[in-house]
Formats: sequence, C-alpha cells, structure tokens
Amino acid sequence: MGEFGRMYEDEEKSIQNDGRDLLKTNHSILCFILISTLLIFTGCTNNGNKDSIATISVNSDSEHTNTFKKLNIGELYDFDFKLNEADKMWVNVWMERYKDGKKEPQPIAELSYGNSPNKVEEGNVGFGMINTGDTRLGFLYAPNVTSTPQNIDKIHSDHVISGWDYAVGEDKKEIKLGETYLLGAYRESNGNSMRTYNLQDDNEVKKMICDDKIVFLLKMKIEEK
Repeated sequence: MGEFGRMYEDEEKSIQNDGRDLLKTNHSILCFILISTLLIFTGCTNNGNKDSIATISVNSDSEHTNTFKKLNIGELYDFDFKLNEADKMWVNVWMERYKDGKKEPQPIAELSYGNSPNKVEEGNVGFGMINTGDTRLGFLYAPNVTSTPQNIDKIHSDHVISGWDYAVGEDKKEIKLGETYLLGAYRESNGNSMRTYNLQDDNEVKKMICDDKIVFLLKMKIEEK
C-alpha cells in the first residue's frame, strides 16, 4: 500500500472513531435528559398526592337518592367516597346548625368511624332528611354505618324557601389528612327569596349564615389513629 493509501486509511479510522465518540456523547446526553424528565414528573406526582388520603365527589343520581325521590319521603344528599389506608384512619362527619346567625352548641347529627379491616374503603357518604308529618328526622350515613335519626325543627310558613347547595362537584376532590372540609349546606330563607353563595369562600359562607334563618353545614375531617 502506498503512502497515499495509508493516509486515507488513517483518516477513515479517525472519522469512524470520531463518529463513535459523537454517538456515545449524544446517547449520554439523551439518557441524562430522559432520566431528568422522569425525576421531574415523578417529583411532581409525589408532591401533588403526598397529603391526599381520600377522594369525594357528588353522586346526585345515586340509587339512594332516587329511592328517596320515588318514595317521596324526604331528601337525600349523596357522595361517592374513597378512603385510602382505611385501616389507619378515622373519619368524622357532622352537621352543624345555625339559627338566626348563631351556631348551636351541638351538631344535629354526627358520625365517627375508622380503623377498617380493609386497606381501602369505598362507598357512599351523605345526609338525609325524612319527613314525618309535622316533624322531620335528620341522619348521616357512611360505608357500613349510620347515625341515629334526630328531630329537626320545621319552619311552618308559606314565605320560607329552602334548598341545598353542594360545596364539591362531580369531579373527585382530594381530601387531606387533618383538614376540615365543607361538603354542602341546607338552608331556609328569612323571607320569600334566596340568593346563591360561593361555598368555597369562607366569607361567603359567613354571609349566608347571617342572611338565612336556618343553615345546616355538612362537614368532614379525617384523622390518623
């Protein structure tokens, strides 16, 4: 082989080596980008869910609700509820009552349960009112447990408007450990009109309590035990 041939062969080997080095470099950069992206997404996911222990959403067309409507025995406000780590958690649900802007000392109904034998619990949670002539009974329910029905005063007037507003929607809302959540409100007006309020706004809720004759607030809190 002549001198020119050896020079060509050396140059070809150099190009091949440079090409392999470039491929190795690009491959390393690509791996680094992929790993970094994976860590970022994993971090975002963990940060978003680390405090969430349960989810809840409105189920206005549930079998329970439809049964109450068909029998015309009262009103039922139903939620789909899923509790993670149910074997370690304690769920508190209660209904506060306000009359003429003042909170009454005891809730009209309350329910506490937990330490399930199951790791995950799914089912219905809600509040119901049963009409019994001149009186009505209010009760709370959750998976495998129901509170004792309690008498609720009934306003006898043709100029009272009543209604229920949900504080959560049909999309699943994440529930965090140790925080109190407003799920909904039942109201009876102070006259023949009733305005709407944003139940996600604490100031709006306070105004509603002052404006209406009677307000019931359905609340939930989950604790670790």
